[in-house]
Amino acid sequence: MTKFGELIGVDKPVLIDFYTSWNEVDNSVHIMRDVAAALGDKAKVIKIDIEKNENLVDALRIKMNPTFMIFKNGEMKWRETGFKDATTLISLLKKYF
Repeated sequence: MTKFGELIGVDKPVLIDFYTSWNEVDNSVHIMRDVAAALGDKAKVIKIDIEKNENLVDALRIKMNPTFMIFKNGEMKWRETGFKDATTLISLLKKYF
């Protein structure tokens, strides 16, 4: 969890997509790439496989996937479960610049 704290403890918004590799709806790497490309260094965009990070998933009480979260300065600012397109995610992140 120390690594996770380092990931989210920055002074820019951090979008995290908690996903599973077996769920096709979840496996939206291209959407996250589009978000990262659109925002450049103004935000961090991270995908975390829930099957490989069970302790973190339990600590954050993630029950469904995909689950998206936005953190800034180590604080969760937004959380939602379900598919999101790149435009929606970009708009959400811009609120936390």
